[in-house]
Amino acid sequence: MTNQPPHTTGDEIADALGLLLRRSSRAGLYAHLTDGLGESVDELTYPVLSGLARTGPCSAADLGREVGLDRTTVTRRADRLERGGLLRRESDPADGRATLLALTDRGREAVQVARRRLAARIDDSLASWPQADARAFAHWLQRFVDEGPFTAADTPEPSTRQRAAGADLSAR
Repeated sequence: MTNQPPHTTGDEIADALGLLLRRSSRAGLYAHLTDGLGESVDELTYPVLSGLARTGPCSAADLGREVGLDRTTVTRRADRLERGGLLRRESDPADGRATLLALTDRGREAVQVARRRLAARIDDSLASWPQADARAFAHWLQRFVDEGPFTAADTPEPSTRQRAAGADLSAR
């Protein structure tokens, strides 16, 4: 019999996050969130749309770092969103040679619909929980995100190899 270290709280959380963050989980969720929002919006383009809603206008390279995709992949997905009227390109006021991606009113509306759907899906998942437990979970999850290992200041920039691997995964 091997001496295994005890299964810690960190192990349990890491296991749960691993399931939540796997590509198949995200793709299924994004497909639900984007259903009926137009042919430009799907599980591949939603991260670009959602990322822009968080960051505001930014370059494809900066958005790629935000959503874990390389600049080329962001640009291809932005092209689809632009054709669908959800995103526009504008000159960067700080550098006239550069282009920023920005949401249109239609793009912001699509993100609002998707976020309402996400909130409703979470509410449905928590419906069987006592309300105090659900509120406590929300509080502690927010604290974990705010103070945990996922803050931008604590997260190193991905290496070129990691960005390339992320692009390969996201293209599937």
